[in-house]
Amino acid sequence: MLNYDLAPEQNVIRQSVREFAEQEIAPRARELDQNEKFSVELTKKMGKELGVFGMFLPEKYGGAGMDYISYIIAVEEVARVDGSQAATIAAANSLGIGPIYNFGTEEQKMEWLPQLCSGDGLAAFGLTEANAGSDAQASVTSARLKDGEWTINGSKIFITNASTSMSVVCTVQAITGIRQDGHNELSCILVPNGVEGFTAKVMKGKMMWRASNTSELYFDDCKVPEENMLGNRGDGFKQMLKTLDAGRLSIAAMGLGGAQGAYEKALRYSQQRIQFGRPISRFQATAFKLADCAMEIECARNLLYKACWFKMQGREYSKLAAMAKLYCSEVMSRVVNHAVQIHGGYGLMNEYDVERFYRDQKLLEIGEGTSEVQRIIISRHIGCR
Repeated sequence: MLNYDLAPEQNVIRQSVREFAEQEIAPRARELDQNEKFSVELTKKMGKELGVFGMFLPEKYGGAGMDYISYIIAVEEVARVDGSQAATIAAANSLGIGPIYNFGTEEQKMEWLPQLCSGDGLAAFGLTEANAGSDAQASVTSARLKDGEWTINGSKIFITNASTSMSVVCTVQAITGIRQDGHNELSCILVPNGVEGFTAKVMKGKMMWRASNTSELYFDDCKVPEENMLGNRGDGFKQMLKTLDAGRLSIAAMGLGGAQGAYEKALRYSQQRIQFGRPISRFQATAFKLADCAMEIECARNLLYKACWFKMQGREYSKLAAMAKLYCSEVMSRVVNHAVQIHGGYGLMNEYDVERFYRDQKLLEIGEGTSEVQRIIISRHIGCR
């Protein structure tokens, strides 16, 4: 029997995160966006007061032992108010905590996860390079093993949560050899921040997520112990694919939450804006836009929660994750476009939040696999090989 009701504890999470987002994040979102400022204070509050880091991890590692839908609801509710803070949460969990929890040794888990779950530190995932975006196997960053140490050389770009005062470790994908079939052997290695030869530089001038931390990473004969290998040597590409599957659910949650927030602002504005003697919400052109928004948001939420349910059941969810990421991000694109149109000229001014929502949306169609890549993944799953 199907049951579309959330569990009582999930509704409590939604309400508590929504209240925090509206009271703590909303008043600061515009200022942080304009100043391109990552807020350590706000991030630590989200960790220590709200407990959004490591929600789905066991308590032995500092997590809350909650289900994955609860975590997705938390991302959704923060994104309903601010994409930048939602990006910090999503990257910290899916890309930062996730690989260490899923592939790390018990020693690695105990060393890193407690501080990452508590909100005392942030982890990053170093995958993308200047010439390795959608083609992640085109990485040129390399790691050579000698005398019990990995020596890493290369660079990464567009890495979230890697260059703040809270950043403590980065999972780096690197070429560690050549396989028997002649292709590069890719492995993941944990590189602590502050290690000699590792430099993380903040990237400025972004159109969107201006209050989240985005970084360029440089490795110049950076040495880390052999035991910093994450999982088995040569498993890096498989680890990356599994990490991105989970990460796509987080991006989908950001699209869903952002669409919900923009829709609510457009609905409220349309009920208050008077033209030709009546609220513009009563004009069919506006009402139909809002009806379409409400319908697509409902469809997006059902698809995303289904994908999360499959993950929680231990079932194959790669296709659904790609569908949810693709659909939720493009739903937000349509919703924010309607929201700005409904606001008219005011929607183009940064004193109205829909302007920020409009900018923040675009990355959702690019990050963690472009919309085109999602369509490739889906087409392969349905037999279009």
